[in-house]
Amino acid sequence: MAAAILFFKYTIAPDARKEALMKILVTPPFTEEQKKQILSAAADPRDLQFCLKKDITPALLKEAEVILGNLENPDQLQYAEHLQWIQLNNAGTEGYCIPGRLPETSVLTNATGAYGLAISEHMLACLFLLRKKLDLYYVNQLQCRWKSEGHVGVIQGTTALIIGLGDIGTAFAAKMKALGCHTIGIKRRVGEKPSCVDELYGMEALDSLLPGADVVAMSLPGNPSTYHILNRERIALLSPGTIVLNAGRGTAIDTDALCEALYAGKIAGAALDVTDPEPLPADHPLWKAPGAVITPHISGGYALPETLQKIAEIFAENLKRYQSGEPLMNVVDPETGYSSGKYPFGHFIRR
Repeated sequence: MAAAILFFKYTIAPDARKEALMKILVTPPFTEEQKKQILSAAADPRDLQFCLKKDITPALLKEAEVILGNLENPDQLQYAEHLQWIQLNNAGTEGYCIPGRLPETSVLTNATGAYGLAISEHMLACLFLLRKKLDLYYVNQLQCRWKSEGHVGVIQGTTALIIGLGDIGTAFAAKMKALGCHTIGIKRRVGEKPSCVDELYGMEALDSLLPGADVVAMSLPGNPSTYHILNRERIALLSPGTIVLNAGRGTAIDTDALCEALYAGKIAGAALDVTDPEPLPADHPLWKAPGAVITPHISGGYALPETLQKIAEIFAENLKRYQSGEPLMNVVDPETGYSSGKYPFGHFIRR
């Protein structure tokens, strides 16, 4: 028998409206204009309560049917006993996919699509910085030294291996292809090849592709299947001119092995917006490793105003869908932590 998606609808008498409000908590630091955008998507604006995640209390969570935004700690979901849907403001879902963390009938969606612009530009900036030795010239500037650092690298005509072709990976691949690079993508499920890559492979081809990569760009989520994707053995496959970029999760790389490769000159550099552990301890040798550029997990934050605006648009669109009984965007598979884009069977939406 084919599975079915059931949507429950109910009407509310005017005199019962106060008790039957659909409590919707909204936690990101939206601007007033963005709040208006989300309010305009609500069937009844009185349903919404804007409250920064630091101010969320167990009492508020107990009343919530919908949460739009991350919580200070996913453990707080234990209080959300009436939760039907939580829409994260991140693409990453760590802490929210633990078995038993969410009520059985609730749905988890993420903000896939909001971060591609900001993070891909950050990755590209780091790549140029390392290839042109701008990091070394900045150190020279601080020391008032007028000194050449010799030959620099080229971007055009090089091979970029992009591991993970979600919103961020495809945005970075498109930029690299526009610069005249040969782009190779790796996905869990190969499917149709997107136009931003010249070649597309499954994860099983990774070992054979690493030796020919001038750039290895990673934007993977953090889960057991991605843990140490770039391990010691695979780092050893990289050429001395390779630059590694990681803007996904630090656990995707064996930090100790990467650090050793940098100090030994076995790779040209690594730009890391994420590390393992995170925050990186002040005495960790990675801080001073030759060719290391480290930023404190900020490439996908709200420093770029367009990111928060895109999140507001995703929230507003999904809220409209939720209230009208339509399938939600960016539904997360709790087993993998990836967004499937489809509404899972066996869940119910109350109206």
